[in-house]
Amino acid sequence: MPRTTITEEELRAYLAEQLPAERMATIERTLRDSEPLRQQLATLARDSDQGGVTVGEVWRRGRLSCPTRSQLGAYLLGALEGAQHEYLDFHLQTVGCRVCNANLADLQQAQSAAPEKQRRRRKYFESSAGYLRRD
Repeated sequence: MPRTTITEEELRAYLAEQLPAERMATIERTLRDSEPLRQQLATLARDSDQGGVTVGEVWRRGRLSCPTRSQLGAYLLGALEGAQHEYLDFHLQTVGCRVCNANLADLQQAQSAAPEKQRRRRKYFESSAGYLRRD
């Protein structure tokens, strides 16, 4: 059963596009039907534009809970253990951080393209090896 209650924190995260896609879609559908919720969202947007700063906003804007790209790479390679692996699993799967999931998808794509790159490099090297010899 989907949640219908939308908190102020969720609206702030919605404005920053930091919610999982499914939750963003639910909030968008709810916003279409709820004038009071649209007004609340407009107020939050206006307040954030006027420099209203909370610890939560600083945390979200700085993405302080997000892992680095190298940490995501280590996660992808299975090189993380224990608490680090559990945290990244939680951050990606449960929290559903869109930025980190996009970074992980990019790393996965690069990883899947790696064999083709290596094959191409080897082919270039083999085709030019004769030119590199000096007689």
